[in-house]
Order: sequence, then C-alpha cells, then structure tokens
Amino acid sequence: MEYMKSLVSLAILASGCLSAADLAVVEEIVAKCNGDIITKGDLDRSRKEMANELRRGGTNGAALEQALADKQKNMLRDRIDQLLLVQKGKDLNINVDSEITKRIAQIQTESGIADPDKFHDWIKEQTGGVSFEDFKQEMKNQMLTQRVIRQEISSGINVKHDEVEKYYNEHKTQFVREERLFLREILISTENKDAAGVAAAEKKAKDLVARARKGERFAELARDNSDAVTAKGMGELPPFKKGELSSILEGQVWSQPKGFITDPIRTGAGFLIIRVEDHQKAGQADLSEVEQDIMEELYKPRMDPAIRQYLTKLRESAFLEIKSDYVDTGAAPGKDTSWVDPAQLRPETVTKEEVANQTRRKRLLWAIPIPGTKAKSTSSSK
Repeated sequence: MEYMKSLVSLAILASGCLSAADLAVVEEIVAKCNGDIITKGDLDRSRKEMANELRRGGTNGAALEQALADKQKNMLRDRIDQLLLVQKGKDLNINVDSEITKRIAQIQTESGIADPDKFHDWIKEQTGGVSFEDFKQEMKNQMLTQRVIRQEISSGINVKHDEVEKYYNEHKTQFVREERLFLREILISTENKDAAGVAAAEKKAKDLVARARKGERFAELARDNSDAVTAKGMGELPPFKKGELSSILEGQVWSQPKGFITDPIRTGAGFLIIRVEDHQKAGQADLSEVEQDIMEELYKPRMDPAIRQYLTKLRESAFLEIKSDYVDTGAAPGKDTSWVDPAQLRPETVTKEEVANQTRRKRLLWAIPIPGTKAKSTSSSK
C-alpha cells in the first residue's frame, strides 16, 4: 500500500500537475530489494512490535531502551532477510495459500465471530491496529520464510547418532538432573470483566479443556487463545522444582502423568489451565531421554551460520540499494548497495559536430565494396 502511494505521488509529479515542492512525502523508502521496498514506516513498526514484546516480557524503563537499541542494529537486516526469503519462496513456486486459508478459518472459528467485516475489525483490535489484509500477508510471509529455510537449509544439516552418543558420553554430568516438572499454560483473563464476562471466560476455558482432552494440540490452543505473556511461546513455562509452584497448583499437577490437563483453575487473573508436558525424575538421565535435547544442542550451532551463509548468497545476486543513513548488518562483503537517486541521473549528450560525423561515417560505409564483389560503374558501357 505504501509503495502504491509513492507511485501515485511520482505519477502526479511526472504529469506536471504538481511541482516537487507541492508534494508531501507520503513515505520514505530506505531500501530497495529486487522488486520490493522497505520504508521508514516499516522499520518504525518493527521497533514498536519489539517494544511491545519486551514489555510483555517484563522489560521496562532504561532496560527497555537498551534492549531496543541492541535489537535495532539488526532491524534493517532482518527486514531484508525476510524479503529475500519470501522472494525465494515465490521463485521456488512454494504455495502456502491453502495453509493460510485453513489457519484464518481456524482463528475465525475460535473467535466466535461469523460476520467477515466484524471478524476483520476484531483482528485489527487484537493486533493493535494492523489491518486484516496486512495481518494475512504477514502470516503468509512467515510461512514462506519457514518453508524456504526448511527446504533449502534444514534438509542439508544432519546430526548423526554417533555424534549424539559421543556428546552424551563426554557431558554425562550435564545430564544428572534434579526432579523437575515441565508445564504449559492457558490463561483466560477476567480482568475488568463484569459477571457476564467472567461467566463467558469460564465457559471458554472449559471448552478449551474439552478440546485439548479430545486431542487438539495444547501448544496451539495456548498460542491462539491464552491471555498470558507466554502465549507467543505456545504457553511454555520454565521448569519447576519441588516447592517452586504455589501449593494449590503443585497439589494438582505434581503427581500427575505426562499429558495431564487440569480443569480451569480460578485465580486472581482469570481461569488457568495447566498441561503436564514432562516430569523429569532425579538422577542420571538415559541417552534415550536426552537424545532430542542433544540433537538440538548440536543442530543450532550449524543452523545459524548456514542460514546466514544462504542469505549472504541471496544478497550477492540481488538488486539491493540502501540509503546512506541506514546499515544492513548482514551485507554481502564487497557488494555495492549504494543508493542511486534518479533525480541525480543525467542523460548522455553529444554535440552537433559528433552527430554529423557519425552520419558521415555511416554514409562512407556504403562506399566500401564488400570483399568478392565489384563496385558498380557510374557510367554505362557501350
């Protein structure tokens, strides 16, 4: 949309209807990446999203500003990364439309809003002002990005069982464990709600418990329905040792098996649902218990550099221009990404003498006989 506004402004200027001085800047373009652009507004929105996420995690004040400053260094890089991966997804003919349709339909069903217009308004409200179309597009971009990484990078990284076994034998003390409980949560808030609102929240919580017990993935239910700050992390909580949970919660979950889901628990914040993900016993863990953890430990150090290497290659072959006030911290070494301002370009010119000389040379070419032929006589023979 912002790109179209910029095009409209350029079209008006080109038509001669307005002078450059009469035009207001609709949006500042800070980078061009193949056929797409990144605007200052895009970076501002990214910063706002980062700030909101940090606040939800409990970061505020000077710590918030410092964290934002650290993250902001890579903001343009991350935007360019996403554009390149999305463009690559399109080049590879990866189609996620059916997945998007299914996911949107699921969100609409869970929202309980059948009317499309009201559902779009609800999405805007839930996302802090993001339009439905932008929300849908961002979801598509994320899915394309994940598919490209999985198809082009992850599939080429293998961790062999021998490596896992070797790591386990060399780090056995790392796998001597205390008894711990691993949980996920869903919170249905009752904050600022009247009696009817509390009743509706309780009903929603009970419905979610029923769905989870029937086999729906608790992590996805948490992501899509929970009002807790853990929703973005699929409801995952840090592991708890004996005595670290409140006595009420510990009494309900400590002795329960993996996969157990509580009934809604009334708390001061709302209705809480807990699922037991795992109950880790004290002592030396067997290799089979920690094999997946070790694979992830070995996988991540290989994955991150592989992604960065892949993105560097995409940059090397991309048309990329960045304004001088902005820095791509993932820039490909030696690649020129200098911004070229069209207003500074000048057409090539030649003098009248050069034009005349070029015409004369063209005419002289006709006088040179082609090898193997004879020049025609200007007079007729008798």
